Amino acid sequence: MKNIKSIIILLVIASTAISAQSPRIPASYSNIKYDANGDLYYQKDGEKYYSSKSQSKYTIEQLSGNPTGTKMGIIMDFKGFKGTITYGLITYGLAPHPQPVYRYTKPLLSGKASINITKNFGYPFDFVNWQKNGKLTIGYRLIDTTGTIIFDGMVAVTGTGPFKVVPAIYEGPFINKLTDNSVTIWFNTTEPIKASVTLENGNTLDSKKKNTHHEFTFTNLEPGKKYDYTVKYGDLSQSYHFNTAPKNGSRKPFVFAYTSDSRKATGGGERNVFGANSYILKKTAALAYSKGAAFVQFTGDLVNGYLNNNEEMQLQFTNWKRAVEPFWHYIPFNTGIGNHESVGYEFYDDKGNYKSFIDGFPFNKFSAEAAFKEAFVNPSNGPVSEDNNKYDPKPKKSDFPSYDENTYYYTYDNVAIVVLNSDYWYAPSMKYDKGTSGGLHGYIMDNQLEWLKNTIDKLEHDADIDHVFVTQHTPAFPNGGHSGDDMWYKGNNEQRPFINGKPVDKGIIERRDEYLDILINKSSKVVAILTGDEHNYNRFKLTPDVTIYPENYEHPKLNISRIIYQINNGASGAPYYAQEKLPWSENTKSFSVENALCLFYVNGKEIVMKVINPDTLNEIDEIKLK
Repeated sequence: MKNIKSIIILLVIASTAISAQSPRIPASYSNIKYDANGDLYYQKDGEKYYSSKSQSKYTIEQLSGNPTGTKMGIIMDFKGFKGTITYGLITYGLAPHPQPVYRYTKPLLSGKASINITKNFGYPFDFVNWQKNGKLTIGYRLIDTTGTIIFDGMVAVTGTGPFKVVPAIYEGPFINKLTDNSVTIWFNTTEPIKASVTLENGNTLDSKKKNTHHEFTFTNLEPGKKYDYTVKYGDLSQSYHFNTAPKNGSRKPFVFAYTSDSRKATGGGERNVFGANSYILKKTAALAYSKGAAFVQFTGDLVNGYLNNNEEMQLQFTNWKRAVEPFWHYIPFNTGIGNHESVGYEFYDDKGNYKSFIDGFPFNKFSAEAAFKEAFVNPSNGPVSEDNNKYDPKPKKSDFPSYDENTYYYTYDNVAIVVLNSDYWYAPSMKYDKGTSGGLHGYIMDNQLEWLKNTIDKLEHDADIDHVFVTQHTPAFPNGGHSGDDMWYKGNNEQRPFINGKPVDKGIIERRDEYLDILINKSSKVVAILTGDEHNYNRFKLTPDVTIYPENYEHPKLNISRIIYQINNGASGAPYYAQEKLPWSENTKSFSVENALCLFYVNGKEIVMKVINPDTLNEIDEIKLK
């Protein structure tokens, strides 16, 4: 008996130790457990499927190369990376949109590269004048043995020989959270450093301590004014400009751009810079800027994603940011989350067959929402989370991820953009296996829906706002590629999220109608829904006479009191989807699988949309929306 008691005590102690080391499993999940070794598994029908949370094949730290200065240049060590390096000088101060001017390519030897600055960039190749001012930044590209571009990086150097490696900005500077009287300028550096940003009026903000992430918010600015700004980091600096928004309600003409879905594609080259289609991204950003866009809204599937580690997700996000960076110096790129931004736990059987995927936890560190917040800077005016909804199994504990910076709204003059997260707490396997519980692709959950209702009501009563656009990644009415999910699921209203093993009350079509009721019947200002997910461009006009239900639909049907548009643009480089036959297909116009950028020309009470192929510059569509 003593021995049995001792064994029980030891097991309890071991279990307590494992619990202390392992993250608490959120009560919102079901059938997710730890074994005696602290390994996470999903139990179904008596079988245990263990999670696979691997390390990234590559990390930003590894691909930054740990550069060191030498008498003639620099040596970089990419820790076993196999492939080649291409490099050249970056045109800071010489071009409005500085990029590397690649000149040399060489194989890496045991993952290392020696760059002879004196030889490679001496006369007559010193167009940045480093031999006089002792400052230069080298941009480099790493390509693996299959020919895939993995990373675009940079290294900053001072001196004329010997050379010293100094901190460089490897992301940014970026413009975000722009209003009529404020702006946030942010960037990331290769090493912890104190930095500063100075506006042309002399207003300067400095870092309080050394860091790699730098974020500076200027307030009390004048509406509709151009501001030059200079970012200083160590002995180096970069200068650009931004324009504050006009005073809300000014109703001055302006343009904004919309697109989504830029994950990697086939075809080689920059169509796949390790997760992102940089080829189309660059062209899209350049087109938006050249057309005078005040901002770009990009809603979901930025990168390939679907990962079980955050390191690789951040690398893919960096590649995305680097593609549009030359134009993001000047105008905001406001981002929304999609299903491919998923980061979490994958579960497999003992033969290595995939079984299930849930959003990672702890939610504030390892989840799609946490990874997205780490990568981008967006407004923090959305709902808190789905905690304390009526299904919450433990209201006093946090059992859902945050909406911070993935659900929000912003205004520009007389336009408001409401950004939703239709892949919240997303469990990709929920479509066919409810056992783990989790969020469903395309579903707007209760607390977010309530926030949307309140936000639309607030904007409805704002005299300065004439037009509202609501954007989420998933279409309310799929047209090509996602008829089996989004807000339709082939007409199957039984699809819905599960919380702690229990289904929520409303099915996907019921929830779609509640969502549309807010936009149509609770608002006179919502012009259109901006969506993606389907890799094509099309516009759908919702009118009272359009069929939007499956046969024999038993639930109450939506009263459509006015016309609203759904504009789908998932055509920023992801592999295309062709059109499908659906109940509303007759009202779907201008369907195209070309790459596309939507440009909205706002002139007071009127809005004209033009859609242009950023690759060929031909016009795909034009319509007066209002």
